[in-house]
Amino acid sequence: MHPLFAHRKWVALYLIGWLLGGVLLALFFTMLRPRPLLHAMEFAIPLNLIFGFVALSAWWVCRSNPLSGPRPVRIFTTQMLAALQVSAAWFVAASLWGVVMARAVSETVSRAEILQDAGTLFVLGMPLYLVSAVVHYLVIGFEASHAAERRILQSDVSAREAELRALRAQLDPHFLFNSLNSINALVGSDPEGARRMCERLGDFMRRTLALGAKDEVPLAEELALVDRYLEIEQVRFGDRLQIMREIDPATAACMVPPLLLQPLVENAVKHGVARRVEGGCIRIAAHRANGRVGIVVENPVDPDAPPKRGQGVGLENVRRRLEAYRGRETHLEAWLEGTRFRVEVTLPAGELPPAVEKEKAS
Repeated sequence: MHPLFAHRKWVALYLIGWLLGGVLLALFFTMLRPRPLLHAMEFAIPLNLIFGFVALSAWWVCRSNPLSGPRPVRIFTTQMLAALQVSAAWFVAASLWGVVMARAVSETVSRAEILQDAGTLFVLGMPLYLVSAVVHYLVIGFEASHAAERRILQSDVSAREAELRALRAQLDPHFLFNSLNSINALVGSDPEGARRMCERLGDFMRRTLALGAKDEVPLAEELALVDRYLEIEQVRFGDRLQIMREIDPATAACMVPPLLLQPLVENAVKHGVARRVEGGCIRIAAHRANGRVGIVVENPVDPDAPPKRGQGVGLENVRRRLEAYRGRETHLEAWLEGTRFRVEVTLPAGELPPAVEKEKAS
């Protein structure tokens, strides 16, 4: 189907354009041969509308003879033959319509005058059709450009989704291995603690799988997952692990990428609390202001402890996931303040529409 017919507004504008062209053509005929303007309009406007729709045939001719083809001479020849055929058809239609009009208005119009008017349309028809072909080639090129842009966009989206899936796959085994090592350490000294840790690990993994399958989740769900993780680590560290929460209720519905906070909190436990004999307090805060949400994870560090191998992998994964999630709209900063290590994440405070949220909940 011709793209013009995809929208009624375009069809209406197209008809209006050819109607105005018919009026101009009627004025041109009155200049060639004196006659009433009304009679000239009755002759020119219907024929102009007919030609307007016949000229749309250039769409299929242009598609079957693209400019990217290897034979420009063939393209030129094909378009000239098509223009000749359309002009010939317009000549025949004008001759028949001229006879009908002459009889309808009881005018004495000679055959030569009718042929003169039809010949005029024949001459005008060829350049008009070629202009139509040029316009159609431009439309086809415009559509091809948009199609290429869509393919590039889809490719970028697919690549970003693949990167997110790869980063998630790196996060899940990383935590699982650490948890299994913790359970192994407790089996001999605290079998009951190891059993509780296995149960909580199972619950945590179920929640992880459920959240990891989504593109984004409310911050409240992400914080609930962090709580399950900390319950597991609480079995291991006991009173050495303290948690301080400063969560603004306005941030609960803000959407974030899934499994965003768990690696940050895991880093805080692994590189902070676990390396201090006395343990320490991990601070988790979230606030909302100016259309953005800020999340802070802060933990104590031992300044005399030697650097641990693999430190920074979790932060780099989170940074890459934020870039894949919203690009430059997100930001991650990490720095050391005395004996406290602080990580701050900021991202747009978008919320799920209530209707969509209810649908997902059901």
